[in-house]
Amino acid sequence: MEQARRGHGGTWLLLAAGIGAMMAARAALQKYRTINLIGKTVLITGGSRGLGLLLAREFGKQGARLALCARDPEELARAREELEWCGAEVFTYPCDITSQEQVKQAVRAVEERFGPIDVLVNNAGIIQVGPMELMTPEDYEEALRTHFWGSLYMTLEALPGMRQRRQGRIVNIASFGGKVSVPHLLPYSVSKFAQVGLSEGMRAELAKDGILVTTVCPGLMRTGSHVNAYFKGQNRAEYTLFSLLGAAPLASMSAERAARRIVAACKRGDAELLLTLPARVGDIAATLFPNLTADLLGLVNRLLPGPGGIGTHRARGEESQTALSPSPLTANIDQAAERNNEVLQ
Repeated sequence: MEQARRGHGGTWLLLAAGIGAMMAARAALQKYRTINLIGKTVLITGGSRGLGLLLAREFGKQGARLALCARDPEELARAREELEWCGAEVFTYPCDITSQEQVKQAVRAVEERFGPIDVLVNNAGIIQVGPMELMTPEDYEEALRTHFWGSLYMTLEALPGMRQRRQGRIVNIASFGGKVSVPHLLPYSVSKFAQVGLSEGMRAELAKDGILVTTVCPGLMRTGSHVNAYFKGQNRAEYTLFSLLGAAPLASMSAERAARRIVAACKRGDAELLLTLPARVGDIAATLFPNLTADLLGLVNRLLPGPGGIGTHRARGEESQTALSPSPLTANIDQAAERNNEVLQ
């Protein structure tokens, strides 16, 4: 018995030593991979507002040169003015990332202005909310063109320069919806699953070229993007639920904190970043208890607004306001919308 106990004790010591050695090796590798952003060129899609603008602020604070792409020239101008006032060097270029030709022109313009792209952040996105019955093939196509094809087009254009220098960082802003498909967000989730698959596959294939890809899967963040999301069916009820949940401190995360963590993960070259406690819990639950998770999501779907209202037509969040949104209950995300260029000042 005594020998057995000694044997088990030795096993545990060896296991602890092995874990300690692995953690030390990982910390050393992480330190070796960590980059300094001073003077680096960072291209951010969807960089004129919301999370993209928050990321631009954080990259700018760390000395990076900022290249922002978005569709709206006026939004880009407001973002550039703010960032330059804070001391950042900024170049903006109007671009629809769903057009491969426009993407080529945008990347060429950035490289002519700043030189090679060091960091690419595929952030541009679209949110469509409503029951499956009201989603059309065009909704799925639009989401896939934005999240999957837009990310792929940008990556393919930035890769040659990164490969030539054998260094680069790519950050794909996916979603918890790319891990677990959430009711009333089906086109969004489908496209985010595709983006996650692309991002994880690129991580494996590009590491040999010195290019590290980070997949970011946030849960709800208080960016203020609710006013620019699209709502179908009972759009006012959908918008109210969406904004109330997005404003809840326990369900959502400060977007400024999220931006800091994303930039830190990019600098370290992390493989994945899953943001917000509910998103992490949901991801673990879906992995360990897939059947239970599916049943719970089915129950949640029964509680959400059904078809009706404006049907397959869609309205922006700012067109779907109710007595509860905006209200004191949504004050934090309404203020975020104003800070982050989501509404016309």
